[in-house]
Amino acid sequence: MTFRRPEAIRQRTPATWTPSPTAVEPMPAVLGLRHAEREAAITRLFETHAAQFTRLAALLGAGAEAEDVVADAFCDLHRRWGRLRNPDAAPAYLRSAVRNLVRMRLRHQKVVQRHAPEQPQDASSAESEIILREDQQDVVCALRELPSRQREALVLRYWLDLREAEIAQAMGISAGSVKVHTSRGMAALTKALRGTR
Repeated sequence: MTFRRPEAIRQRTPATWTPSPTAVEPMPAVLGLRHAEREAAITRLFETHAAQFTRLAALLGAGAEAEDVVADAFCDLHRRWGRLRNPDAAPAYLRSAVRNLVRMRLRHQKVVQRHAPEQPQDASSAESEIILREDQQDVVCALRELPSRQREALVLRYWLDLREAEIAQAMGISAGSVKVHTSRGMAALTKALRGTR
């Protein structure tokens, strides 16, 4: 490949062509507008869904780190906003991000616990205690004892009211697997709650 000097390129350009001001000038303004629209959309999403996703993270096992998980999910959405095909898909993206972040943190905690000396359990944050009423504490404690897939299926089905197809998409499994995890989770949860009462 040979490098052409700018004057050689200018000589090949027709003399009648002039760049139109609209093709050159508004680009920074358009980028600024897109940036402002993105910021406004993410702010609206945060105001509308942050509390719901914090509860979701707490129910999936994030405990005192629920707010951090949600903040990380929103930061990830902010970074990837340009890749979203449809801004209406942002809540589903955030739901999946929260679920995946909780899952990664739980895996990390298991690895740390395997290789670390015995440490006292983390206390729940005041926010997570307020989020859950007293009558829900038994259910949440029983949920925490379930395998992660069963816990996720139950929370997505009965707390977020998602349909089987939506749960399958969020969890990356088939609708049949969703039914199996939900059924087994409900059986284990019922047995655990009968034992506490």
